[in-house]
Amino acid sequence: MDYLAATAEKKYLMFISQNYSYAILRPLQREILARGGEVKWFLHGKTVNRDFLDESEQTLDSVDAIHDWQPDVLFAPSNSIPTFIPGVKVGVFHGFDAGKLNSKGQNDHFKVRGCFDLYCTQGPNTTAPFQALAKKHGFFQVKETGWPTLDPFFSEIENNPYKNPDDNRKTLLICSTFSKRLSLAPKLYEQIKAYSEQGKWRILVQFHPKMPSELVERYKALQNDNLTFVETDNVLPLLQAADVMLCDTSSILLMFILQRKPVVTFCNQAPGEHLIDITDVNKLTEAIDYAFTQPAELMAKIEHFCQQLHPYQDGLSSQRVLAASNELLLSNPALKPKPRNFIRNFKMRRKLNYWRW
Repeated sequence: MDYLAATAEKKYLMFISQNYSYAILRPLQREILARGGEVKWFLHGKTVNRDFLDESEQTLDSVDAIHDWQPDVLFAPSNSIPTFIPGVKVGVFHGFDAGKLNSKGQNDHFKVRGCFDLYCTQGPNTTAPFQALAKKHGFFQVKETGWPTLDPFFSEIENNPYKNPDDNRKTLLICSTFSKRLSLAPKLYEQIKAYSEQGKWRILVQFHPKMPSELVERYKALQNDNLTFVETDNVLPLLQAADVMLCDTSSILLMFILQRKPVVTFCNQAPGEHLIDITDVNKLTEAIDYAFTQPAELMAKIEHFCQQLHPYQDGLSSQRVLAASNELLLSNPALKPKPRNFIRNFKMRRKLNYWRW
């Protein structure tokens, strides 16, 4: 059966709670609309900005409205979603597994919360763990599809606002996670300030949206002809514009490295041969200079890593996610019931002010 053709006249809900989710789900939206499906968005929480919606994008503003619309499939780039709303629930991830560990020493990327019917994984190094979890739990399926976010990534973005053809310096992109324990932003501030004054490289800075505002303001104050602070809901053009990234343990580094470009990390939680990881700030400049040379040995290790992380460079991951979702919807497999999740669902009902049963 042609599961892509089955998209016609079906309803798909994009359930988001962060601004970066727009860019994750829009390639998928394009595939749905091109095949005659219908898409609506539900913006959950106060951290997602309605101003990022395109004029053509329609929203549902309450759980009652979702029930009235009756979506066939729900896509969410989040760890958990309410199970009391209709539709086959598909997890598409909000990033790659960067090896972050929680306070209990566990990797949250592989924590199953009993919300999804299908996980669409990004590559072999996430597929195998989720397949093991699916076999253990029995209430969801796993399909390796690649990540829809990256579909536009494998073609050059026209009129990239972050490139400057009149500036022949190398471009360094600095990104950081928001966790005080993991973030390079407070630890490397003085060094980055010095770089902004030296002008050796063209520097772009972009932080996780949950970064403390006072730290964001400190970096914004550094802006000059050498350093630009960027706030955006779509990081893909930003990633394409840089030659090397400086990062910590943020999963955005994995998106960057898929371009086969080097990444320097500061105190990374899961350092590997594909990264240039340092723990001594005095070695930072040397490491960045080395990365700009793209040494052959490092580039070979990056290529091997990318094949495990996300081997798809055809820009068709959204099609694979859509086909897998339609297949699950139409085949109606005999999955075990999801766990009740009384406490989590009660909290969700309270947040959404929804008490209809």
